[in-house]
Amino acid sequence: MANQNMPTSSDDARGRHVPAPKPKKELVKTPPPANLAHPEMLEKPTLVLGAGPAGLTAGYLLAKQSLPVVVLEAEDQVGGIAKTVVRDGYRFDLGGHRFFTKVREVDELWHEIMREEFLLRPRMSRIYWRDGRGRTKFLDYPLRGPDVIRKLGPVDLTKALLSYLWATIKPKGKEETFEQWVSNRFGRWLFNQFFKSYTEKVWGVSTSEIRSEWAAQRIKGLSFFSAAKSAFFGNKGNKVKSLISEFHYPRYGPGQMWETMTDDIEKLGGKVLLNHKVTKLELDGNRVVRVHAGGEVFEPSQVISSLPLRNVVGIVDPPAPGEVRAAAKGLRYRDFLTVALVLDGEDLFPDNWIYIHDPHVKVGRIQNYRSWSPWMVPDPTKACVGLEYFCFAGDELWSMDDDDLVDLAMSELEQLGLATRDKLQFGFVVRVPKAYPMYDQDYADRVATIRAWLEGIENLVQVGRNGLHRYNNSDHSMLTAMRAVENLVHGTDHDIWAVNAESVYHEEQTQDEEQPYIRAPETEAMKEPLAS
Repeated sequence: MANQNMPTSSDDARGRHVPAPKPKKELVKTPPPANLAHPEMLEKPTLVLGAGPAGLTAGYLLAKQSLPVVVLEAEDQVGGIAKTVVRDGYRFDLGGHRFFTKVREVDELWHEIMREEFLLRPRMSRIYWRDGRGRTKFLDYPLRGPDVIRKLGPVDLTKALLSYLWATIKPKGKEETFEQWVSNRFGRWLFNQFFKSYTEKVWGVSTSEIRSEWAAQRIKGLSFFSAAKSAFFGNKGNKVKSLISEFHYPRYGPGQMWETMTDDIEKLGGKVLLNHKVTKLELDGNRVVRVHAGGEVFEPSQVISSLPLRNVVGIVDPPAPGEVRAAAKGLRYRDFLTVALVLDGEDLFPDNWIYIHDPHVKVGRIQNYRSWSPWMVPDPTKACVGLEYFCFAGDELWSMDDDDLVDLAMSELEQLGLATRDKLQFGFVVRVPKAYPMYDQDYADRVATIRAWLEGIENLVQVGRNGLHRYNNSDHSMLTAMRAVENLVHGTDHDIWAVNAESVYHEEQTQDEEQPYIRAPETEAMKEPLAS
């Protein structure tokens, strides 16, 4: 249940649900560097396009150094896909954003912004699955030895072990697909039980249509024995990122991080302008000279953009060359939507989230927002969960009416045995377009074409997930912004496209360039104009 002694809260002028006032933190602002690499940054503002994790990080670091900066955000709320949506006081996190990183400077910045509002939370998540006899079970993840033995039982444990042993001794043959790669390392039985259904929901195709190289990249360091070792002996040092056991989290959800950073930017003299969709980047030769956004025209010294590559190509004037526009039009994205349901009674489960490995329902994951932070749910007599559906913008699921989506989500909760319809109080739907840049068979060539063109614009740099068309987390997005600011302020020569949050820089790009699809599906969004 929720903490009965939670502080009161209110709505601010931006409509954000914020905590009770805290003692003011001291912001440290330094003079601009004497040897500023681009002196024109003192006269004209740096424009940052997009107020997600990357854009706000860039804005904050520039404002701290007394450099004029304006952050332009298309929506009425900061945070991008890492925002926290608030409806009737209930807060929900789009996609689930745990704050864990191997990059010290990112971790230090998180703590600098959040201070005492940064909670250390236990990571509790389980896999929902049905065994061969149709019985529903929950398996702890990270794996725990006693739980595995108890939940699987001797029959299924024997199946898993025999399947694994057979996989180790049989000829491997071709290993071209996700299905083959995982089956060879975990055995066919574990693949069918714990990899197939969820992966197909996330990417919208059969696991036989997903490349093996992508499996090797995303299932970092995991194998049958590494998972078993973690289950029985723990995962000291968090060496395998997929198996961390605790993480930091802002008291009021990830959006609190970005809202606080926004407030700090403004206190430091910068500006964050909401409802300012960028509609045109005017070029004069090899420079951006004017930016049109929200009915205003800005003249920048430098431009740091976290806008999707597709959009950037679509809004430049004069237009980008034909081959660049063609490359941008071919970029694809996987989208998702969250259906948040408020239910009467206690939490449905204690987990942060559960993975739904059941092919009979469409939902991929269900979040319990109170388990992320008790302050996410204002009423201790109510539960609030978020059902996450992976889809393509424009497909049947994406296009359903909100009421129908709420009905679908409630029906699937009942089908899963987690709640009954009479408990439903109300529901909300939030769609998240361009949530995951897709790595199809041609994406690397397309990005290379766009990158080569971008490098000819001397005062425009791309950062962030969609800005680089890189499927990675908030810490990576922030790190790209940090390196971009260092380049502009100090004249360093970081290759933003090579920044990687696992090793800071990676020498070989093959891992991050691996794409999941053997044959990527066509999507309705590809028919839309570039600037949409």
